[in-house]
Amino acid sequence: WQRYTDINFEWHTVFENPSDRSALKGFLAPDSLTHPDNPLNAPNEKNEPGITLTIGTLDNGESRLLFSSKQIEYIRYWLFTVGYTEYLLPLPASSYLLTSTSLKSTEPITYTTPAQLKTAVKDIQKNNKRLKGTDKTLLGFRDMFALARTCWLERKGTWLSVDFEAWEYEHTVITEYGWSTVIWDGADQKTEVGHAIVEEHQKYQNSKYVANNQAHFLFGKSQVLRLKALRALLHDQIKKYTATGPLFLVFHDFNQDLSYLKQLQAPIDNLLYRLPDVPPTEGIYLVDTSSLFAALEGRSGETRGLSRMCQLLQLPDLDRFHNAGNDAHYTMLALKSMASGDVLDKQRATRWPGQ
Repeated sequence: WQRYTDINFEWHTVFENPSDRSALKGFLAPDSLTHPDNPLNAPNEKNEPGITLTIGTLDNGESRLLFSSKQIEYIRYWLFTVGYTEYLLPLPASSYLLTSTSLKSTEPITYTTPAQLKTAVKDIQKNNKRLKGTDKTLLGFRDMFALARTCWLERKGTWLSVDFEAWEYEHTVITEYGWSTVIWDGADQKTEVGHAIVEEHQKYQNSKYVANNQAHFLFGKSQVLRLKALRALLHDQIKKYTATGPLFLVFHDFNQDLSYLKQLQAPIDNLLYRLPDVPPTEGIYLVDTSSLFAALEGRSGETRGLSRMCQLLQLPDLDRFHNAGNDAHYTMLALKSMASGDVLDKQRATRWPGQ
């Protein structure tokens, strides 16, 4: 990776030929980089035209705007091939270089207008200054957010959001299981939402401490299954999804739901609690929307409950929380809303201006 500021403001200064300096400066100008005719300009995952650069996060939580080494190579060869330079420009100085080992995470960011790109470095510097002295917990949440967003934008594997309901007087008595899946098939998403009621535990109804919405699944028809059949369903789901690529298990505040998966003997012995730096091709990974939302809000204290998080994200048609199927689906919608949005600090500024 090459730092944007070094490439934009320093690289051209080492060339003696004025026409070479002029050609490179012209190519790197914000008006040029964001222009539809620029060879680096390509539609992003939202089909928006623009220049896609990279936000790299250092170990101390600070960010840098980066070109990829591949983009730098392309710039050199393109300028020479079309005749704007008399020779192939030399590579930038090694001091501009950041390697993957020096970065905690990388994620794409697309600039569609010159104005966005002109203010990009200033915005990043402002956020870096704000992050000075930030506690390690919040820095960890920010890292999770960047990695989750990068994995989601890769459009690979299966994302399985799960939720359980249990009897309010004995939390080991599982009464419901809900799930919501997104399976990537190229650029397309295959989705499924489901809800199962444990047959032998139907007599254990909540009402005093937890709302009882067992009969109010909003996204299909509930199944009534024996506990043994529920265990088999879970086992089959995880085996099926891991056979075709990585599986991202999505929770909102994972501790209790993860204990239910283990209670039901789900095959998750190899579950990894941290997403890898590079989008994986196999394995099972934990993603927690409560941590992602804490990063988005910029707070590391008490995390938000599911319903409050969904309200703050302005998700539509929210109703009947504490039905396991509904809650699993709302958790998935929250994940999609955050992971498919802009990079963290830009997304926060757009969602809650002035915060």
